[in-house]
Amino acid sequence: MDNIGMFGYEFNMVVARPYVAYQQRKDSLREKEITMIRISRMLGFCLLLLTSGAVMAASSASEKEKSRAEIRKTSAQVLSKLYKAQPSARKAVESAAGYATFSNFGMKILVAGSGSGKGVAVKKGESTREIFMKMIEVQAGLGFGVKKFNLVFVFQNAAAFDRFVSSGWESSAQATAAASDGKQGASYAGAVSMGDGVWLYQLTDKGVAAEVTVKGTKYYKDDDLN
Repeated sequence: MDNIGMFGYEFNMVVARPYVAYQQRKDSLREKEITMIRISRMLGFCLLLLTSGAVMAASSASEKEKSRAEIRKTSAQVLSKLYKAQPSARKAVESAAGYATFSNFGMKILVAGSGSGKGVAVKKGESTREIFMKMIEVQAGLGFGVKKFNLVFVFQNAAAFDRFVSSGWESSAQATAAASDGKQGASYAGAVSMGDGVWLYQLTDKGVAAEVTVKGTKYYKDDDLN
């Protein structure tokens, strides 16, 4: 081997091969570093999704509990208003198997109007049971005007309560308040018999309404709050 060939061989052994090996190790480390960065970013993204989901779930649960608390507060206010306007209603509610309160705000506009509201049905017994509910009202008829009222349903027996909350309830009636319920002996002055053990008080700004209008009104469970 001549001097040039020997030099080339030594250069290859001493410089080129180690350099190539160094570059290969460097590239391998770089690839590992890039892979770790990608994994780290993916883990961070997944953690962000999990955290965001937990925050949204907590926020949703908080909003639902806030809505429940507002409905409970309104229910207590409605009952207090009823007892003040019609003192005998307290005995009717307290001796009943359950009751339900609703708050509604509706506006008639020309030919048709609609209204909606929320409420809670409470079944009494060994353990009190709450069922949050919705109501929707579709009115027909001409006329302008705004009406704001509260409703209190009183259920004389558990079967009447269960029918109301389980199957939903829709009324197309307009009735006049009766004085009492002869079967039970409890005073229902100011209330309207809706049949099958169900009595209804309607409260307006002027007190207990002598005539109750619940035509075209449907009551059903609020799936979001139960």
